[in-house]
Amino acid sequence: MSKVVKVTKEKLEEMKLELDYLKTTRNDEIAEQIKIARGYGDLSENAEYDEAKNEQGKLWSRIAELEAEILNAVIIEENGSEDVVSFGSKIVVKFEDDEDEEEYIIVGTREVNPKEGKISDESPIGKAVMKRRAGDVVTVDAPNGHLKCTIVSVTR
Repeated sequence: MSKVVKVTKEKLEEMKLELDYLKTTRNDEIAEQIKIARGYGDLSENAEYDEAKNEQGKLWSRIAELEAEILNAVIIEENGSEDVVSFGSKIVVKFEDDEDEEEYIIVGTREVNPKEGKISDESPIGKAVMKRRAGDVVTVDAPNGHLKCTIVSVTR
């Protein structure tokens, strides 16, 4: 059984565009590389041919992965109450014993980007804050132990 992939409508469109590109343009480019490499002669000692075939294998693997993710995609709606943490919420949290506040955006697993502050609803922090409100104190079950934090604000 395949795992559900939670994505926004925009991310699903990005995935479909990538799949289309890989199946057409990129596939044609690799086929051309293989054709050219075959022209170099003996395939048993042809590094260019081996490399092109490896690239083709990676391409087909990525295509299969994307097809499975698209097939199992569930579009997450950014809805609900403005002050309750849900998908698409921008939250500010303050950890106990820390003066700094951290800002995050709650997204599905396919859209995680720590550099942009995008964390998954399945991450320790994401699990702890989902369906909570500003002012709530939550316990985060982190790999290095339990951390308490306060949800400072929730916005869209």
